[in-house]
Amino acid sequence: MAPTSETLTAERILEATEEVLRRHGPAKATVVDVARALGVSHGSVYRHFRTKAALREAVTKRWLDRTSEALAGIADADADPETRLRDWARALFEAKRRKAGDDPELFATYSVLVGENGTVVGDHLDDLTTQLTRIVRDGTEAGVFTAGDPETAADAFFRATVHFHDPCHAGEWRRPGIEDEFEAVVGLLVRGLRI
Repeated sequence: MAPTSETLTAERILEATEEVLRRHGPAKATVVDVARALGVSHGSVYRHFRTKAALREAVTKRWLDRTSEALAGIADADADPETRLRDWARALFEAKRRKAGDDPELFATYSVLVGENGTVVGDHLDDLTTQLTRIVRDGTEAGVFTAGDPETAADAFFRATVHFHDPCHAGEWRRPGIEDEFEAVVGLLVRGLRI
């Protein structure tokens, strides 16, 4: 293996792992493949990630965190709560559709990895519902929403829109009429929060 001129970092390993997963899929991608792509020994990879499972978990977390970070900017924006809620839901739907449509091989790979990493997924879902809770709480405090318990309302909103962000529904996200369905569901939920 040729020595690499760049310092080996966890971030570089994760980037290489994504490429290896894209190329080989989760069933065939190995730590040796990642090391080979980086031009290092597999021991060098293991110094950053103790096991293959830890590496796969870190890749999954990184992938999910990209969505969470983008949505956090909307949740914390200065816009009125109703606009933030609609924008947040739209951004989540668009992010998931983009991932599924622009890179279907990697999306399929991540769908497998997400199934292996229940704690990472649970943390991601908690983060998303926490963001929604902030928006609903702000709306309630501003008198825009009448939710008695913002956390319960946010959780209900998230569950009611699952069709537009859960990867198991990805096959439907490109069909005609899905945009109208999304707008109808979100509109209904927002009106329900105002009552």
